[in-house]
Amino acid sequence: MKTPFPPLELPTRLLHGPGPSPVAPSVLEALAKPCIGHMDPEFMRAMNEIREMLQAVFETENEMTLACSGTGSAGAEMLADNLVEPGDKCVVCVNGVFGGRFAEKCRRAGGEVQTLNATWGEAFDQDALVDLVGELKPKVMMIVHAETSTGVHQPIDKLGEAVHQNGGLLLVDCVTSLCGVPVKIDEWQIDGAYSGTQKCLSCPPGLAPVTLSERAMHKVNNRKHPVNSWYLDLTLVGNYWSGSRAYHHTAPVNMNYGLHEALRLILEEGLMKRFERHRNAHELLKVQLEERGIEYASDPLNSLPQLNLVKVPERLKDEAAARRALLEEHHIEIGGGLGELAGKCWRIGLMGHGAREENVGKIVEALDAVAPV
Repeated sequence: MKTPFPPLELPTRLLHGPGPSPVAPSVLEALAKPCIGHMDPEFMRAMNEIREMLQAVFETENEMTLACSGTGSAGAEMLADNLVEPGDKCVVCVNGVFGGRFAEKCRRAGGEVQTLNATWGEAFDQDALVDLVGELKPKVMMIVHAETSTGVHQPIDKLGEAVHQNGGLLLVDCVTSLCGVPVKIDEWQIDGAYSGTQKCLSCPPGLAPVTLSERAMHKVNNRKHPVNSWYLDLTLVGNYWSGSRAYHHTAPVNMNYGLHEALRLILEEGLMKRFERHRNAHELLKVQLEERGIEYASDPLNSLPQLNLVKVPERLKDEAAARRALLEEHHIEIGGGLGELAGKCWRIGLMGHGAREENVGKIVEALDAVAPV
C-alpha cells in the first residue's frame, strides 16, 4: 500500500531557547554513519573513547562515567534510584523547576526529603548551606549547578567537603552547565553528577552523561534494597559500559556516534576557550539587550552565560505572540518562563555551537522586528 505521507521536511531553526541547542554539521554527519551492533567490538571502542572524553569534560578520574541511554531526566533518575534508599534523609535545594523535580525523584525512590528553598532567580548562599549541612547531616544532598528555569549559576565548590564531613553524598545537576562553565567533579568533591547532550554539548537530545565517585559506587554496591529501576541499575549498566561488557540493553548506537563527535569537537577547541566563547557571547547579548531596555531577571552576581533570563519588555502586550513571531517569521526559538516566571520572562540560550557573535546579531535583529523600542 502506498503511504499517504511524504518524506519528512522540516524548517531550519536557530535554537536559542533553553535547549536543544544548535548542532554542528559534523555531529549530524556522525549520526548518519552506518549503524552497527551494540555489542560490536568497534562500538565498544567508541564507548571507551566516549567515557574517556566525558571524564575530561567532567574533570574527573571517576571510572563510573558513562552516557546513560535517555535524556537528562534519565540521568537524574539514575542517580536518585541508585543512591537513595528507603528512609534515607535527602536534602534538596530548590530555587527553580529542576531542583523541585529532583526532590520528587528522591521521594519516589523512598527518601525522606527535606527541601531548602530560595527565591526563583537567586542563588543559595553557599556558606549558609555549609552550616545547614552540619545541622541536618543528610545521607544525600542535591543541588542544581545551572538552573535552566532561571539562569542561575550556583556556587558549589565548598559543599562536597562539608557533606562528606557529615557522612553524606553530594549530587549535582549539571545539565546546562557542562561545557558551558567549569564543572570540576574531583576538585569540588562531587559524588554524582548528570548532564544532557542537548545543551552546551551541542548534540541532539537522547543521552545523559553521568559520573559517580568511588564513594558513591560504594553505596550502590552495598545497598540493602534492590535499585528501584532495572533499566537504570548501575550494577547492570556499569557492567555494560566498563565491567564485563555484559549485555544489558540495546544502546542507541547512532546517538553515541553523535556524542563522540560532539565531545571530540569540544576537546579540540579546548575547555577554557569554550568557556570564554560562551562568556563573550553572553556579554555581547547583555549589552545589546540593555540598550533596548530589556533587563536581566537573574541574580546579577550568579548568572549563567549560556542561559539568559530576561524580563519581558513592558511594551509587549502579548509575549507569547512575540515568541511565536520569532519562530515563524525569523526561524529563531527562544524560551518562555516556567512556573512563577511564566509570562514574565524569556530564556535566551547561547549554548555550545550557538554561542557565537553572529548568532547574537541575528537574535537582536529579530527582537528589533517583533519588539521594537
